[in-house]
Amino acid sequence: MSYDASAQTLRCPFCGSQQLDKKPDAKEIAPDGVVPFVITRDQAVVDMREWLGQGFWRPGDLATQAAVVGMRPVYIPYWVFDAETHTYWAADSSHTPPGARAGWYPVTGDHEGEYAGLLVGASGALTGAETNALCPFDLASAVPPEKVDLQNVIFERFSVPRKYARPLARQGLESCEADACQQYVPGKSRNMKVNVRITDLVSRPILLPVWIMAYRYREQVFRFIVNGQTGKSTGRAPVSFRKIGVAAGIVAVVFALILFWLFIVGGGVRH
Repeated sequence: MSYDASAQTLRCPFCGSQQLDKKPDAKEIAPDGVVPFVITRDQAVVDMREWLGQGFWRPGDLATQAAVVGMRPVYIPYWVFDAETHTYWAADSSHTPPGARAGWYPVTGDHEGEYAGLLVGASGALTGAETNALCPFDLASAVPPEKVDLQNVIFERFSVPRKYARPLARQGLESCEADACQQYVPGKSRNMKVNVRITDLVSRPILLPVWIMAYRYREQVFRFIVNGQTGKSTGRAPVSFRKIGVAAGIVAVVFALILFWLFIVGGGVRH
């Protein structure tokens, strides 16, 4: 992790801790490009407030009572993959030929694909689910690293080597191909299987802008992150146990009424 040179005390931007372990320098991967921040601090806070106000199971006062206790602009490392694919696929189609007795009919085919800009998070602090949730980014706006003062900004070094990112990229390509092949299945489909051959797989390292935020609600601290280019966000939020209790009570009452009807009222009618 690289920290702001003007900081008086080193503090982790992901959890706010000042108790940091010193580790020996490792071989550093230099990024090929850096995507600049577009979303401002104020915009990121607005995005957080709007996000907190969504979701039925969250406390009703969450958006107004949550207090921001930490906020940092951080450049997060990603691997960018490009590849070409040739896929043989098989699936079941609801479109059956005349006279068929079964409701599903097997179909097969092949598909050629070309992908550019597939992102795989290389962060050791953010989870894979978090880095995936922030995508996509507009990689065309990336600038050379020398045009960004990386000595005086916070950026995370690459924690996921290229050799470990490749299998994740292959999984992503297989998922994309499975989605792409669905269009060739007439009618509804099920049991889609793909056999993907990947060629010309290349990758490059890049740093992408992310706002790392922490907010407190009723003595609990939660993390919230925002795509610093598009404003797309994700995070953790508390749930309202009161709402859960009310919902559980309603379900119990409905279930009791159903049992009452089946065993009391319904039984009396049959008698």
